[in-house]
Amino acid sequence: MDGRSRDARQSADYSARTVAEAVAKAAEDLGVSVDQLNYRVIKDSSHSILGLVRTGEAVIRVFMPAAGPRAEAVAPVAAPPSAQELVERPAPEPELEEVVEAEEEYEEEPEGLLEEEEEEEPAAPGGNPPELEAVSTDVVSTLLDKMGLIAAVEVADRGGKVDPVSREVAPLVLNVVGDDLGVLIGRRGETLRDLQFIVRLIVSRKIGQWPNLVLDVEGYKARRVNGLQALAKRMADQVRQTRQPMVLEPMPAHERRIVHLTLRDDPDVYTESTGEDEARKVQILPK
Repeated sequence: MDGRSRDARQSADYSARTVAEAVAKAAEDLGVSVDQLNYRVIKDSSHSILGLVRTGEAVIRVFMPAAGPRAEAVAPVAAPPSAQELVERPAPEPELEEVVEAEEEYEEEPEGLLEEEEEEEPAAPGGNPPELEAVSTDVVSTLLDKMGLIAAVEVADRGGKVDPVSREVAPLVLNVVGDDLGVLIGRRGETLRDLQFIVRLIVSRKIGQWPNLVLDVEGYKARRVNGLQALAKRMADQVRQTRQPMVLEPMPAHERRIVHLTLRDDPDVYTESTGEDEARKVQILPK
């Protein structure tokens, strides 16, 4: 049982990765069958990324039965397949929730490469591992084949160069090319972000460390960066002229960071993030 608390109503809370797992744990602990449980779902934030990685948590509240003989315990319901069953696991990797938290913290003090994602961990001082390119290309090609997509993987930038000032190592950039690949990008690049995380996850288990890797599709990320920079400058010009704040549409954290970086040194305007979760957006204000 991951977590349980009792109250005056004779109830207990059970948490697990999914509702089914939480119900199974409750049934086993109480010694009853699943269909005899009287429970209510308190929280269900579990979801999957492209059907491979499950994240979040499910919490149920079980109302205790009247005192009486305990029924024979039943075996727990088998959990659905996870990424652990799909790839080897020679080394640990960061949890998705930790990645998202780091992304939000990073946004407040924007530094580093515009094209990079927030879950990136520093690479070794000597550059990227020599096997990174071959392993990453093979992983992406295999995933595309499993998805039934006809596409090729090209190396846009081999990376590995160390910036003399920041000491950051340039990432390996892979670009997927082909026809009708919008399914890999998704709304506002959300599918591409999730696909990149899965690729990094698998590669990390093959090379033993979190990879310094960026995945792009048909140059989408480069075009998006250029578009956001142009948008930020246009909106800043309007703020300068009207002396009135301008609020952009909601964006993910890495896109908000691009706007922050673009206007960071502007002498007439400054930027702030406002809103919560998926409604979080950038506000451009006059100084």
